[in-house]
Amino acid sequence: MDPTRLFPELQFQFARSGGKGGQNVNKVSTKAELYFDVPNSALLGEEEKAVLLEKLAGKLTTEGVLVLYHQTERSQLANRDKVTEKFCQLIRKAFEKPKPRRVTKPTKASKEERLGEKRKRREVKEGRRKIDF
Repeated sequence: MDPTRLFPELQFQFARSGGKGGQNVNKVSTKAELYFDVPNSALLGEEEKAVLLEKLAGKLTTEGVLVLYHQTERSQLANRDKVTEKFCQLIRKAFEKPKPRRVTKPTKASKEERLGEKRKRREVKEGRRKIDF
């Protein structure tokens, strides 16, 4: 499966990488770098672009390009597949709706435990006070 067919806006570059491979590492460019230009994407709507720019702000360049890489495998193809998988998971997670928090009250036992701890702390501090006669 060619990721550029599924995602025509993805650009790949390959570079020499560290990791497994012995002498192969010094000769072959196996590190896969993925570039996705969020602001200029034709696949995304304006709202989707805004969501990605906000949620992925730490992973974007100043121009808004998402840069991901993978270099642990020995072949370009395997690294390209892994970085594409990483991209898909990242995009999927960015568009997930957060689960709404249900408001709950503290249980009676937790209240009593908290007050008991405060009482013990108070007694410890009272024991340190200087007694004047």
